[in-house]
Amino acid sequence: MKHTNKVSKKLTLTWVPLLCISCFFLGAIFTSRLRSGSSESGSQLILQHRRDQELKIVSEDYAHEKKKSQEKDVMEEVLKTHKAIESLDKSVSMLQKQLSATQSSQKVVVDVSATTNSSTEENQKKKVFMVIGINTAFSSRKRHDSLRETWMPQGENLEKLEQEKGIVIKFMIGRSSTPNSRLDKEIDSEDAQYKDFFRLDHVEGYYNLSAKTKSFFSSAVAKWDAEFYVKIDDDVHVNLGTLASTLALHRSKPRVYIGCMKSGPVLTKKTAKYREPEFWKFGEEGNKYFRHATGQIYAISKDLAKYISVNQPILHKYANEDVTLGSWFIGLEVEQIDDRNFCCGTPPDCEMRAEAGEMCVASFDWKCSGVCRSVDRMWMVHVMCGEGNKAVWDAKL
Repeated sequence: MKHTNKVSKKLTLTWVPLLCISCFFLGAIFTSRLRSGSSESGSQLILQHRRDQELKIVSEDYAHEKKKSQEKDVMEEVLKTHKAIESLDKSVSMLQKQLSATQSSQKVVVDVSATTNSSTEENQKKKVFMVIGINTAFSSRKRHDSLRETWMPQGENLEKLEQEKGIVIKFMIGRSSTPNSRLDKEIDSEDAQYKDFFRLDHVEGYYNLSAKTKSFFSSAVAKWDAEFYVKIDDDVHVNLGTLASTLALHRSKPRVYIGCMKSGPVLTKKTAKYREPEFWKFGEEGNKYFRHATGQIYAISKDLAKYISVNQPILHKYANEDVTLGSWFIGLEVEQIDDRNFCCGTPPDCEMRAEAGEMCVASFDWKCSGVCRSVDRMWMVHVMCGEGNKAVWDAKL
């Protein structure tokens, strides 16, 4: 038994060291492997991180290059669009030029046609030296006769005066407010007898004189191609030869307005005969009108008559006809000629002038705005102040 215990103790002493040594070596081997595994794992992690960074850099480079490529593509598209717009602009510009050329050629055709028509109309109108419109009314038959018996030629002489001297003389009158009235028929009958009326598309009335004046000039321009157009009241004495010779002195001037120029007061009282309803347009009370020819007689050149004809729809009318005419020429390049021979008085004034060799163009009484009691006195004025029947035929125009 002791021997067995010794053997057992001896074996124990022998295997214990061996076991310890074995455990030591096994631990070393495990630790080495563990360290090796950890090292390998760290290397793998570092490698993986590096690869991730490389992929990130590559990805960013790709994205950058892709963006640059996209921007380049966009710029190319913009350039293409710009070139397309430029090409389109050139095409539009070319089409506009072609259209403009076409329209211009059409306009030329139209203008030539219009000019041809205008020229044809002008050629159809009779060329004369002057057209005299004697302003009259339905109730003025006796005044008509007083002029026919004095300074206004009749019948064949009236026609001859137009043919040989280019002087047209007509009583101008519109129509009554009632179509085909007795008044209109009386004028028609008188005209059939004397052939010395010029009918206007105008309704007669004392307060329509401005409109009548506009109608006269417009209608006269449409019918005659005259160098001068003259308006005269039917109670004024006129020396035709002196009138024609005076106007001939101004025939080279394009726009002339001839008569006795005045600047009377603007009347505001409701009871005044020549009251101006639009007096406020002329400034403070007591002011005067602008200069204009007195309404008994005045003459205007062709260009001014045409101006009235063309612009008649927009020409304003004042209460007084002579003021109205003067207002139409304000602002235009018009030469106003103040000739006092257009407003001589009746005898002894015009008689004294005639004896002094200064023949009057027209004579009337200022207080009556015409020859007072003209039906009775026109013959007397004609005898004492008339130029003689041959003067108009001898006038050098």
